[in-house]
Amino acid sequence: MQGLFEEELKVLLDRITHYIDKGDTDSLRNFIEDVHAADLIEIIEDLTDEQRKVVFESLETEEAASVMESIDSELFSDILKTLTVETKKEILDEMAHDDIADHFGELKKERVEEIMGYLDEEVADDVRELLIYEDDTAGGLMTSEFISLEQNMTTREAIDYLREHAPDAETIYYLFVIDEHEKLAGVISLRDLILGRDDQSVKEIMNTKVISVNVSDDQEEVAKIVSKYDFLAIPVIDDFDHMRGIITVDDVIDILEEEATEDIFKFAGASEVEADYFEESLGLRILTSIRSRLPWLIITLFGGMLSASIIKSYQHTLDANATLAMFIPILAGMGGNVGTQSSTITVRNIAVGNVYGMEVWKTIVHEMAVGLTVGVLCSGIALGTSLLIYDVSPLIALVVGLAMWANMLTASTIGTVVPLIFKKIGVDPAVASAPFITMTVDITGLSIYFTLVIILMEKVL
Repeated sequence: MQGLFEEELKVLLDRITHYIDKGDTDSLRNFIEDVHAADLIEIIEDLTDEQRKVVFESLETEEAASVMESIDSELFSDILKTLTVETKKEILDEMAHDDIADHFGELKKERVEEIMGYLDEEVADDVRELLIYEDDTAGGLMTSEFISLEQNMTTREAIDYLREHAPDAETIYYLFVIDEHEKLAGVISLRDLILGRDDQSVKEIMNTKVISVNVSDDQEEVAKIVSKYDFLAIPVIDDFDHMRGIITVDDVIDILEEEATEDIFKFAGASEVEADYFEESLGLRILTSIRSRLPWLIITLFGGMLSASIIKSYQHTLDANATLAMFIPILAGMGGNVGTQSSTITVRNIAVGNVYGMEVWKTIVHEMAVGLTVGVLCSGIALGTSLLIYDVSPLIALVVGLAMWANMLTASTIGTVVPLIFKKIGVDPAVASAPFITMTVDITGLSIYFTLVIILMEKVL
């Protein structure tokens, strides 16, 4: 168990296992009533199959459903196997349809069909409809458990309708209004509905400026829209403007975490698959990490070989003045750092939607100006240090200083432009990762360095 309250969770786990071992189901039931579902999920992960069975038989159906919605899909499947048919049906009937669909997306087809058999026909139809859409689209994220009001209803009729159907809805803070053709026509807050006159129609008080997403929209775009407008929920429509579901803010938080994790792994030249296997055996974790990281490392290795080839082509220059080799790691390291900094900032700004239109050019100019300025300062330090500490000739010190300045300017430009180009051609900018940028900057930095050596030294000497 991990988390901020690890010690507290350990105490809860010990208490629960104590009651289970004693067979004291009454004390267990009373105790877990006060345990939050999020804490219970972490505790359940450390229990045996038999212990989990006892815990779920002691939980209220609503609480059990809440836990099942948030646990790992494999664990969801394993726990269902231990429960009685009646308990399975009760828990599944209480679960949100989109959460069931999310679990089904991770399970084998045979297991999905088996669990489908425990669902009511209406629920099964809803889940099957959700499974049509790709996991990372609005359709794959939405829930079909929402309340839509007809625009010709009076506020009194709408409130009566809410009283009847609200218990089955995901949220009622936003109420979406449809016309006679079931097309999205407006939205009304619960507050405005309550404050409206009894004889006033929903159409009169609804807001017709509704922001919605299409079932095929990417989940990252959905997250950006919800974040921009601070929505608690957003409607999902099909190509004919028919309302198909809603996406709530809790799902958006999961998207943001997922996308951030994916970008971080890509930026490190790894894969988010490593996070998926974190709970597996050590051997499987090691094998997964090797498979994830090796492709980027091989690419970087070939980049290093190319850098070595550049150095080899100037072997005669290094033989004539071995002091030049001493500064290669410094130049490569500084260029790599500057390039990574620029690419990190650029990828982040792209991810949050800050780079569009003229902002593209402003971003390039900004990072180039930063690279130019820090390049001048660092090159001055490098030049002075070369003269005072390493006691090299003024000409070599000048070459090192100029090379560092040019390399840092180039690195900042590459670190900015490459993610922007990737975005333009439809490739995830996060792929412009630290290994990729470092490899590119190393090659250009060495080329700049030895070109300056040829121009300034060989011609002078």
